[in-house]
Amino acid sequence: MNKVQVEIMGLSSSPSSGGAYALLLKEVYGVRRLPIIIGGFEAQSIALELEGIKPPRPLTHDLIKSLIDNLGATVQEVVINELKENTFYAKITLEFSSLTTEIDARPSDAIAIAVRTKSLIYVSEDVMEAAAFVPTSEETNPEELADSPQGKEKEEGQQREQVDLSETKLAALQAKLNQALEAEDYERAAVLRDQINELRKVR
Repeated sequence: MNKVQVEIMGLSSSPSSGGAYALLLKEVYGVRRLPIIIGGFEAQSIALELEGIKPPRPLTHDLIKSLIDNLGATVQEVVINELKENTFYAKITLEFSSLTTEIDARPSDAIAIAVRTKSLIYVSEDVMEAAAFVPTSEETNPEELADSPQGKEKEEGQQREQVDLSETKLAALQAKLNQALEAEDYERAAVLRDQINELRKVR
């Protein structure tokens, strides 16, 4: 299976989706973004760990990490390996006593565990091709980005500062658009497409 390494780029609330959140993943050695809609509990669990906040009592994912550590196992990696009917699937690869095993998991749970165990996160190339997008800012002037190391470093720094809010909003809208198209709700899809275009103009 071809896979690409990704990192967490941001989390965005999506009130119109019943309290769900958009988790935005970014290709480490590329420009593609992958939005995944996750539940509020999983989003909170990921956010707390990323911000270094320890709750007074362990959350479910903290408990899982403790069990893994106490059993002497290690998490090698997590992979978002499938996309079926607009639902993502993942696997957690564990190593225990020189044996390797894969455990099925929801991507949100797998990533919550990955951030706690400092494990690498991957997405299969098939999933990236089906659900990822390239932001407008990355589609333009690729030669200019490569012209000078100083210019590239400066622009990348500016993009990192500006990208979190706009990219996560765009990811949430893109995910909703995909859901509307899957449901053949073309009226809602048209509204969402207009919102995406407006957001891209602002950026």
